[in-house]
Amino acid sequence: MRTVIKNARMVNEGTVTEGDLAIRDGRIDRIGGVIDGDREVDARGSWLIPGMIDDQVHFREPGFEHKAEIATESRAALAGGITSYMEMPNCLPQTVTAEALLDKHRRAAAKSAANYAFYFGATNNNLEAIKAVDTSRACGVKVFMGASTGDMLVDDPVTLDGIFASTPLVIATHCEDTPTILANEARARARYGDAIPFEAHPEIRSEEACWKSSSLAVELAKRHGSRLHVLHLTTAREMALFETGPLEGKRITAEVCVHHLHFDASAYGERGAEVKCNPAIKNAMDRDALRAALTEDRIDIVATDHAPHTREEKAGSYLEAPSGLPLVQHALLTLFDLFPVTTVVRKTAHAPALRFEVRERGFLREGYWADLVLVDPDGRTVVDDEPVFYKCGWTPFSGVTFGTRITHTFLNGRLAYRDGEVVAAEPAMALEFDRGG
Repeated sequence: MRTVIKNARMVNEGTVTEGDLAIRDGRIDRIGGVIDGDREVDARGSWLIPGMIDDQVHFREPGFEHKAEIATESRAALAGGITSYMEMPNCLPQTVTAEALLDKHRRAAAKSAANYAFYFGATNNNLEAIKAVDTSRACGVKVFMGASTGDMLVDDPVTLDGIFASTPLVIATHCEDTPTILANEARARARYGDAIPFEAHPEIRSEEACWKSSSLAVELAKRHGSRLHVLHLTTAREMALFETGPLEGKRITAEVCVHHLHFDASAYGERGAEVKCNPAIKNAMDRDALRAALTEDRIDIVATDHAPHTREEKAGSYLEAPSGLPLVQHALLTLFDLFPVTTVVRKTAHAPALRFEVRERGFLREGYWADLVLVDPDGRTVVDDEPVFYKCGWTPFSGVTFGTRITHTFLNGRLAYRDGEVVAAEPAMALEFDRGG
């Protein structure tokens, strides 16, 4: 059977071209012109884009299924036009052994609604396991160079040096300097006691804390020639660490997340714990610098850092409420309101596919897997009127109306989401990688 998406405005590699796209056996069979099919979808007026490859999510399984599960969060991802994700290791047990990595693959093979890959986590004492990891099963090595949710801080200089010197995989880093954060928190406690306001979060998780850690990561990568990818950057100052220009050929790349592009520090007054995340959302000047860096190709990739917690957990005080927010369902919509669609596609699909050497995904190309999203550029998404697919049941975008609407998501050639309903009936696939060295 051949499925044909008719009359679409196909967005790919910097161009928008109107025509038809045919799908057969899960792959893009033909692009362009007028094509006849056994099943047809009229996409007149809609953008047809490759699905987002989200290189940073926390789906909380195993160990924290009261917050989220692979099944629930991957369905939310499909509703948001995310067809593939790369999931983080700070679960329970932590993904720091070959056995734990294999267990995640088994779980996802049975229940994930979107295509999947997993990071291998670093600790202060698993350097030999990192060296031995099966590179076909891990999308990269995650290094927490600052304490965040979970206890995976890597702060031993010898271990850090060994990781940067030895692994052929992309090293994805969370960069915040823990001693600086602890000193800032102590000052906040001295000033406010236990009643620290949420507005103090960017002062505690400060620019200096980010700079100290990210500059160290870049220095290590340059010294060893490592493949470094610095995650969720938040400050204007850090932009000086990264080069402008196309991603191809870069050894050191940069990522920004959707909430740091959408929100600024003024959101703490209204939303409080809902926007508490690590690293912190900073001021409007920093947000605007991130947007500019994305446009000038200093920042290479946009991701979500989807990290849900329950309403009850988020209802606590500043010191009690955990950091992290659910994002996959509305990530692309935030970006369409900020950047040209060609830029969004380049930063969310093309760039992660290239950086992580994902095989045959991330582009509209004949022979590639048909991970596709239809977007109505004239539609509207009133967040409060839509079902929320996250297990936690809430979104930090309550009250927001976006100027576009995702109408269809196709996964491996099959319709997986349509107009508010996830219709995926089969498990997804593990991402494969083309790694020549």
